[in-house]
Amino acid sequence: MKNIGITVYGCDQYEADAFHALSPRFGVMPSIINADVSESNAVSVPFNRCISVGHKSEISASILLALKRAGVKYISTRSIGCNHIDMTAAKRMGITVGNVAYSPDSVADYTMMLMLMAVRNAKSIVRSAEKHDFRLDSFRGKVLSDMTVGVVGTGHIGKAVIERLRGFGCQVLAYSRSQSIEANYVPFDELLQNSDIVTLHVPLNADTHHIIGYEQIKGMKQGAFMINTGRGALIDTGALVKALEDGKLGGAALDVLEGEEGLFYFDCTQKPIDNQFLLKLQRMENVIITPHTAYYTEQALRDTVEKTIKNCLDFERSLAHG
Repeated sequence: MKNIGITVYGCDQYEADAFHALSPRFGVMPSIINADVSESNAVSVPFNRCISVGHKSEISASILLALKRAGVKYISTRSIGCNHIDMTAAKRMGITVGNVAYSPDSVADYTMMLMLMAVRNAKSIVRSAEKHDFRLDSFRGKVLSDMTVGVVGTGHIGKAVIERLRGFGCQVLAYSRSQSIEANYVPFDELLQNSDIVTLHVPLNADTHHIIGYEQIKGMKQGAFMINTGRGALIDTGALVKALEDGKLGGAALDVLEGEEGLFYFDCTQKPIDNQFLLKLQRMENVIITPHTAYYTEQALRDTVEKTIKNCLDFERSLAHG
């Protein structure tokens, strides 16, 4: 097959370097655009049927229409989730959307780190140590081997988390609609009732939006911990904040948050933050917030770029043989 073109939107320098390094091997010519895709810059792709977008940009129906008019037939998102794309509009316009499944190790490792930080009061310890207050009076932590961890979602990442948890000797409960691995599967309510830690690894869609809300938290163990490295809207943030304020939950470690768009990945040091939930959570000593960075390793980014290129090539081949 002759060289094909791919327009890559919302690309940081590391991703751009990876695209330039890997593309010649596959006979692909990438056009790198730093800005996120929009109605105005969709005209940049009149000869490229395949484009790549990041999970940080919202792809609305109006943007999809502009892409269609520019000749785009395929979108490869550099993420596992597609919740930032109007999939209904894409289907209606005849634009195919593909995602990438990168190595689960990056997110699984990060999940374990957040879990350990939460149960060992790491935020408070580090803050006190930075002020040269080295007392340990209120910093007694918990040991994972004494705890029950509930893993919600047992896809590639959930499976990798379970494998790591087994090494710590803790009891592991699992919930998933497709019981695809060897695990101790239980009903969702039972998992919530019996878990000292609940960690979320399901995709965000209409069925999983606010899968953790007021009623679910009410059914959880007193003092349980919530971990989320999936998507912010898996949790009703208002319900989470209230449960933390009331002492129902012992703590939370969140790499994702409702309303993170426009905040995470930007330097906000010189502007006011208008997400009141974020501000409340950051003031809590038992809550850790990180800016959607669990996936962000050299390994995962290389996987993402390579699989994006392969996605586009596979689509072009399907057209050639169609």
